[in-house]
Amino acid sequence: MILVVGATGDLGGRVARQLRLEGQDVRCLVRQRSDDTGLRELGMEVVRGDLTEPASLKAACQGVDTVIATATAIGRRLAGTSPATIRAVDEQGMSSLVDVAEAAGVRRFVYMSFAGADEVIGTPLDRAKLAIERRLTSSAMQTVIVRSDAFQEVHLAPMARFDMAAGKAAVIGKGDTKRRWVATDDVAALLSAVALEPDPPVLIEVGGPESLTKNEAIAFAEELIHHKMKVRHMPRPIARLAIRLLNRRNDALSSLFGAGLLGDLREATWDDKPLRQRGINPKPARDFLREQARELT
Repeated sequence: MILVVGATGDLGGRVARQLRLEGQDVRCLVRQRSDDTGLRELGMEVVRGDLTEPASLKAACQGVDTVIATATAIGRRLAGTSPATIRAVDEQGMSSLVDVAEAAGVRRFVYMSFAGADEVIGTPLDRAKLAIERRLTSSAMQTVIVRSDAFQEVHLAPMARFDMAAGKAAVIGKGDTKRRWVATDDVAALLSAVALEPDPPVLIEVGGPESLTKNEAIAFAEELIHHKMKVRHMPRPIARLAIRLLNRRNDALSSLFGAGLLGDLREATWDDKPLRQRGINPKPARDFLREQARELT
């Protein structure tokens, strides 16, 4: 039995569906008010619980061989639909899940982190991810930490102020640092693979097949939409100040700014090799942008 924690989210949902398509027994931890219809229709077992309620995690972990943890509060916090903070969910709640899984005899724990986590900016999400990574290093379980570059569907989309439809983009810093934005589907396939393979590595850093700067991505988008985009720049010192000011007032926005700043400071030293090694043909960032441009027409 594989427990997916975060299955009602975008990444976790893709992981759960992939595993079911491969014939795996999948259990999903789902919060009380979340819609589980799609999960049940695919034959997944659903256990109601919440990372912020440690007692509810015990039933979810019973009889489980592998846990895949992709859950995060940041999406609901950005949308304003959850009062639970990133610290409460991503740090304290995820730590409780590790404890309960270990006590239940779970053999393998696959955890979703982010590439470059060792050079953090100091946001609530940074602190949470590193805290769980440290906790897992002392665990008796076989652990796999997957550090992924930023998702194309988030950081090359309106959510991160890259809006091809409106002809607008925002750049934190200089915008000339090479990144390897990766497709969510590709990361989901990777998580599914390492949950099942006999001897996965302890740490995997992964990105997409294409090394591209934010400025290059904007220039390519302009070619696709046949006009210039209005680009707003946020200097690094201003971004750092905004992160500090927002840390307590808006933990999700602080973390989003932090991800953008980290992307401008840390050049990707990782690549798509972990994907190709597992037979995953990764989507280039330019292909994602082409898809967005086709939708506009």
